[in-house]
Amino acid sequence: MFIGFDYGTANCSVAIMDNGTPRLLPLEVNSPFIPSTLCAPNREAVSEYLWRHFDIKPTDQVGEQLLRRAVSFNREEGIDVEPGDLRFGRSALDTYLKDPEEVYYVKSPKSFLGATGLRDVQISFFEDLVCAMMANIKQQAEASLQEDILQAVIGRPVNFQGVGGEKANQQAESILTRAAKRAGFKEIIFQFEPVAAGLEYESTLTQNSTVLVVDIGGGTTDCSLIEMGPRWRNQDDRRASLLAHSGCRVGGNDLDIHLAFEQLMPMFGKDSTLQRGIAMPITQFWNPIAINNVVAQSDFYGSANRAVLEQLIRDASEPEKITRLLRVYRETLGYQIVRYAEELKIALSENDNAHVTLPLTQEVLSANVSSQQLAEAITNPVAKVSELVNEALAQSATTPDAIFMTGGSARSPILRALLETTLPGVPIVAGDFFGSVTSGLARYAEKSFR
Repeated sequence: MFIGFDYGTANCSVAIMDNGTPRLLPLEVNSPFIPSTLCAPNREAVSEYLWRHFDIKPTDQVGEQLLRRAVSFNREEGIDVEPGDLRFGRSALDTYLKDPEEVYYVKSPKSFLGATGLRDVQISFFEDLVCAMMANIKQQAEASLQEDILQAVIGRPVNFQGVGGEKANQQAESILTRAAKRAGFKEIIFQFEPVAAGLEYESTLTQNSTVLVVDIGGGTTDCSLIEMGPRWRNQDDRRASLLAHSGCRVGGNDLDIHLAFEQLMPMFGKDSTLQRGIAMPITQFWNPIAINNVVAQSDFYGSANRAVLEQLIRDASEPEKITRLLRVYRETLGYQIVRYAEELKIALSENDNAHVTLPLTQEVLSANVSSQQLAEAITNPVAKVSELVNEALAQSATTPDAIFMTGGSARSPILRALLETTLPGVPIVAGDFFGSVTSGLARYAEKSFR
């Protein structure tokens, strides 16, 4: 059995072909989309869980060392890793929100794949994270089908990271390949996510067209200029139809982070000053919410930063705000803050104003945000999306007949307006914001594995 597998930054989904039509399989109750989140009693539990409850062993010496270290640590702490200790998807998020101090929580490990400067042990651990998620998804899909799934076409962005080039892409794809094989897939093929989305759109066309596919996902944005239609639909080799590609690591998560930074972090001391009138160090407000940046997270939540924050409280002109920031440090609340920003962003895609409340341990904070404030907050990532669109257009010097937008952040009226300004008069078609890529991957899997 084969599937199309969208291992996404924000959500994961899988689809099969059912009488010539893609069908997404349920992965959570009443939903084919499972959030890309995981939580465990501690970091070490992830590696031990794979070994004990999925019988998935490491593939190299570094992985074996990581497993031995995990088992030894948990034994010393008196922790028994039970089958239900790892939570996935919405269950993982709910568990984290109930008591963030008591769990190890991971959101969007795909955001870190291909990052520069990773040590071998970090790469091995990311492989364990991805493998645990893939094994859970494979298990859910097989339970739905009552059939083993051995083949998969997995989607990937054009570029996993904004830096590192092809070396970073190879590192990320290698992690995904090893994780998928350890999870039980025997044959694996990769396809660019915007190309997959284009294949799904192509199934609706009655005449040949040149289409700019803009896939704005949770962690990456990809643009592809593709010739598609009846002439191309049944061709296995589509390389000649791909006129241009561009992509980088900017997506919905970046919109959330920038909105949180500009509109929520002032409640934690951003824009305040020391008693001497000197501005607060800006990294203390960026790093806790930079949830897709390993270095930033390590710097903020590292043990040495606690003393720095305590000193800032003593020196601050508004110490109560920095005390809240210390609470973010102690309770690892960065993910929660970004999640509230995401809710604001979604609300502002349909309304001019939105309200959010942030319940902390000892108080409840609130903020009102307008669509204009959202637009100002996300100027930087929107500019990067604009650069990607222009780069793809410049590569081929071709004006598309249509623009096909997909991905969760494609709902943003700000991004839609950007495309309308860049290509005036070119019709914009909105696909299934979450399912187009998965459906296209299933179509490509049918061609590849039939």
